[in-house]
Amino acid sequence: MAGTRRDEILAIAATLFARRGYHGVSVAELGKACGMSGPALYKHFASKEAVLAEMLVGTSEELLQGGRARARGLTPEEALAALVDWHIDFALRHRALIVVQDRDWSSLPDDAREQVRSLQRRYVELWAKQLRAAHPALRPVEARARVHAAFGLLNSTPHSALLPDEAMRATLREMALGALGVRP
Repeated sequence: MAGTRRDEILAIAATLFARRGYHGVSVAELGKACGMSGPALYKHFASKEAVLAEMLVGTSEELLQGGRARARGLTPEEALAALVDWHIDFALRHRALIVVQDRDWSSLPDDAREQVRSLQRRYVELWAKQLRAAHPALRPVEARARVHAAFGLLNSTPHSALLPDEAMRATLREMALGALGVRP
């Protein structure tokens, strides 16, 4: 199924922002890359800031919804493996979004930043809940720390993916599951 024009603009913006930074891309340049004038972007988004906000809020929503769907009805170990696989798939498909999230976070409007934080906390808790079910001796803070460490590994993909995707997928899976204390 083809995405909407807004989805196309978001994908192009993610690529440009990842290459040159949010502040390094003008509305005119973004419009040109999308095959329109800069002002024509305002038919789709209220501002360049709104593009960034929708991009990063949408990313967090997609990760949370996809994670919930994949973990549902599985044992904790199976759920963790499914969550790792889901996040790896996302990271390999959306390297630019990871770069933008990391580098341009401070450019988000306050309300969007809080929305992303809230979604990310829920995503972390989804993982931590499964991790604590698999390892009941873990305190909540220890589970969250392990989850954040696994995210650090998985979200390094734009910089560390030196292998072909399938080999990188296997390497990341083994390492992330190991960091979480789950046998592959």
